[in-house]
Amino acid sequence: MKKQGWKLILILGLLAIFTAGIFVGAPDSWDRSVAAMKSGGWLAGVQQNIHLGLDLRGGTHLILQVVVNDAVNAETDQAVERLKGELSKKNIAYADIQKPDPANHPEQVLLKGVPPEATSDVRQIVSDRLPEYDLASGAENSWTVTMKSAAENALKDQAVTQAIETIRNRIDGLGVSEPVIQQHGLGEYQILVQLPGVDDPARVKDIMQSTALLEIKQAMAGGPYPSEAAALAGSNGVLPPDQILLKGKSAAAATSGTADSADQFYLVSRASAITGRDMRAQGASVTQDEQGRPAVSFALTAEGGQKFGNFTGSHVNELLAVVLDNKVMEVATIQEQIRDSGRITGRFTPQAAKDLTLILNSGSLPATIRYLEERTVGPSLGADSIKAGVQAAIIGMLAVMIFMLVYYRGAGINADLALFLNLVILLGFLGFTGATLTLPGIAGVILTIGMGVDSNVLIFERIREELRAGKTAAAAVEQGFGHAWLTIVDTHVTTIVSAAILFVFGTGPVRGFAVTLAFGLAANLFTAVFVSRTIFNWLLSRKKPGEALSI
Repeated sequence: MKKQGWKLILILGLLAIFTAGIFVGAPDSWDRSVAAMKSGGWLAGVQQNIHLGLDLRGGTHLILQVVVNDAVNAETDQAVERLKGELSKKNIAYADIQKPDPANHPEQVLLKGVPPEATSDVRQIVSDRLPEYDLASGAENSWTVTMKSAAENALKDQAVTQAIETIRNRIDGLGVSEPVIQQHGLGEYQILVQLPGVDDPARVKDIMQSTALLEIKQAMAGGPYPSEAAALAGSNGVLPPDQILLKGKSAAAATSGTADSADQFYLVSRASAITGRDMRAQGASVTQDEQGRPAVSFALTAEGGQKFGNFTGSHVNELLAVVLDNKVMEVATIQEQIRDSGRITGRFTPQAAKDLTLILNSGSLPATIRYLEERTVGPSLGADSIKAGVQAAIIGMLAVMIFMLVYYRGAGINADLALFLNLVILLGFLGFTGATLTLPGIAGVILTIGMGVDSNVLIFERIREELRAGKTAAAAVEQGFGHAWLTIVDTHVTTIVSAAILFVFGTGPVRGFAVTLAFGLAANLFTAVFVSRTIFNWLLSRKKPGEALSI
């Protein structure tokens, strides 16, 4: 009896703990849960802890394509600059360095006009300074520098991973609850984004898609120009190899609704003095300019500050351009050496300045992203799904409980208690972990109910067989649980393994189904065997010797 008492205390304790999980959740959410219950009742507490997925709550579903060639192009651009610097150090003459087909073959760099006597030096430079590249000779003293396939593939995979983390940081900064941001297994270099309850999807999309590549470049004197032709007039219509032509229309101007700089062009250096990668973590903040208008300040790392100091110190009284997403935001004269900080000004609205700060602090995307698919789920559809799913669960559970009572009589009460505890444990688990409940997740709950009843049927039928064989009630219960145990474990473990595979390879709602099913089955092993047997033993301890068992 003492042993049975401890088992009953354990069962009641778990019931109390998981019931608390349903209403108050994990310890870090107690305050919010209590506040929600005070304002909206017990149901509000449940809604605070059991998060609803996109298909139940409504929101936005996006599939994004990462243009990984952008990341490869950025890497080979740096390789070009390193190669130029090393050739200059060794006084090796060359006719030109360019990428012949950056759109289709961003991994290739073509070096032309190298003297034959410099062959060994070129090979040494590529071997030492560009170990991720292969070198092949070509016609007319040319060389092709090609990124190795392993390095290229690793760079592309890294671009997708970095894009996922950057998008997650930006979405978290917006306060979207329970977003799903992960690699989409159905397409190459694709990302799945699900944003439950988003009320401004256009703004979220703009923030996600902005590459926010901050660059400080040297601006050439004479700009801005009213057209591309005017900008190139001084060089006979040919763009100098160390310069690029950028538009001067800023995101701030577009946000404010003005178009003063819509048709302005600037000639700036191809190489950047510093980029957003030289910024300190969380180094951007919203400030004000001299006129009290919103502006964005940024702080640089020690290495970035040194590079910026060297650049501004050697270009005093010359122009620098603040470039964001390949658009010139601001052009200013360098009046003195600047080291570790800067400020971006313009016609920012307060919201535009806040969004730019968020983007800069979350890091720049390594490549452009494109929207392949967008679906919006309305909350009314989610409400209908919740209502239908809950009705199905309640009706199914009541039908099962009534069947067990009718068919197994007194033992049916045992099964119903175990089934109820199973459901409490499952919902409490969702509350404690903050897991997202989706419509397939509700299906997983219903399936768990069926599996729980299946376990009780196996045990009860085995007990009936033992009773028909003439064994006592205590012996029949012992043999019934003992013989059915291996079958129950086998069926549950194989189904849990299947759920684990769904979780690893599935996406979105499929993973929600896998989570509820797997934990529901684990809880069912506890309730169908441990709880049911404890209740049987407690009932047998209260019966007289030889008294029949109601089953």
